[in-house]
Amino acid sequence: MTDTTNTPGADGGDALVAAFNAVGADYIFCSSGSEWAPVWESLARRHRDGLPCPQYLDLTHETVAVGMATGYGLIKRRPQGVLLHAAPGLLQGSMAVHGALLAGVPMVVSSSESTTYGDGPGQDPGGQWYRNLSIVGGPHQIAQPFTKWSNEAASVHTLPTMVTRAAELAWRAPAGPAYLNVPLEILLEEWDGREAKPIVAPGSTHSSPEEVDPVAQLIREASNPVIVTETAGREAGGFEALVAFAEAWNIPVVEPDSAVCGNFPRNHPLHAGSDIGPWMDEADLILLVNCRAPFYPPSRRPSKATVVVIDEVPQRPHVVYQVLFADKYLEGNVANTLRQLAKRAKDLDPVAVAERRAAQEARFAAEQTAIAQAETKASGTEGIDPVLVAATLRKLLEGRDGIVVDETITHSRVVKRHVQTADPDSYFYVQGGLGQGIAVALGVKLAAKERPVVLTIGDGAFTYNPVIQSYDASNAYELPLLIVVFNNRVYKSMNLNHRRFYPEGAAAETGEWLGTDLHRMPRLAAFAEPFGMHTETVDAPEALAPALERALKAVAEGTTAVVDVLVTR
Repeated sequence: MTDTTNTPGADGGDALVAAFNAVGADYIFCSSGSEWAPVWESLARRHRDGLPCPQYLDLTHETVAVGMATGYGLIKRRPQGVLLHAAPGLLQGSMAVHGALLAGVPMVVSSSESTTYGDGPGQDPGGQWYRNLSIVGGPHQIAQPFTKWSNEAASVHTLPTMVTRAAELAWRAPAGPAYLNVPLEILLEEWDGREAKPIVAPGSTHSSPEEVDPVAQLIREASNPVIVTETAGREAGGFEALVAFAEAWNIPVVEPDSAVCGNFPRNHPLHAGSDIGPWMDEADLILLVNCRAPFYPPSRRPSKATVVVIDEVPQRPHVVYQVLFADKYLEGNVANTLRQLAKRAKDLDPVAVAERRAAQEARFAAEQTAIAQAETKASGTEGIDPVLVAATLRKLLEGRDGIVVDETITHSRVVKRHVQTADPDSYFYVQGGLGQGIAVALGVKLAAKERPVVLTIGDGAFTYNPVIQSYDASNAYELPLLIVVFNNRVYKSMNLNHRRFYPEGAAAETGEWLGTDLHRMPRLAAFAEPFGMHTETVDAPEALAPALERALKAVAEGTTAVVDVLVTR
């Protein structure tokens, strides 16, 4: 820390704002709570005096605050600040914080607690803390299971460097949210102005040549290798490095259903789809690149393949049960490791390479034919098939550098297969639980304002979202989205499980399927009308493309558009 001259009236609120400024947070995403008056006063003072500070976003729901920080962090990959209200606000936002942990997004989340309950000297914190806001053990105990690190700042003098520590821990692999409880009394305490030193990006770790060379030899000797990846594209430069690596060795790439971001161009001849099944018995080398859970069930072991795991942190501490069957690990920065391996693509057996290239070209051609056939079939059906929606989006987004944020369940495979994103940071799947999609998409848009952002979402997931508060944020901060609802009027995944577990049960006999019917929902697009947004409800195939075109035009002109598509399945 460095000694600085304090300004009159500076307190813990100033210390917290100064700390967020030092860690390089562009934004403070805040869902308001009564404890944050010192922060608001500090921001008002800094705005008045022209002093630097992160931009403050005043948001009206905890999921919106955390979700937007998640979306922003997916693109920017740097820690931001999130302020929630006491233990209740933390509990309300906990699903989204857990989603940030699974998505690998760094952020510093803070809320507060009273420590004196009005019995100490200084300003009265208010009786609400004594009666119903406090929780045994403090909110940092609540946050512990779904954050990387959780603690309390017990002194205004250590508060700035506690924020520094939280941000540095959040940023390092595996990246994720850190939590800091800042008691209200600390926020109100006089601060001496000692600020935290600005933080810098983490240094990188690399696999050594002695570790990489044997793996390169394994690849050189393999006749039927395959790459399987879930999150290579989430690493800075990972998407491009994976393409270079796969091309250098002519190895097909599988993105399983568990993939949570775009990792490899889906229109690339080496893209081998999403099913690892055919490779379980055929592959002699499986390269798991940032793949936390490749096999399901976990005991499903490859019959003959050597398994090489390429990951900066292969064993994820927040994953309860993780089975990789690794024979060798290459740990360290993934993009660097892939680039090292690409450079070693020498002295290859031309016959073996030609054979596997021909086999993959045949697989790719068959998949493209199947996709085309599915889209032709969808265009000729009565009503709107989900495949038609995804294919239409692909055509409309072509050449626009768009980003797709996906919060579908039943239709997630359709979206991935037929939208076919092909660029870095062009596809993200929402993690940790339904109800965050609009907020995550808003955060992505905040980080990439020049790019169109499309949220694909099911009607069930849509109703879980804090829709009104998300629309308010979209308007307040000029973040236009295209929201496409795949509306089948049912919680389809729940219904499918009921049918799967009890194919001849009472519900199958009587037709009484509970917990799934959404026909009673009103027009979902109508919720956007009070906000002056563009709305469409579509139930005819010939109306789909024109409606989506009008919606994209509205988004380009600065207005969020909601297209509720009544799909057939």
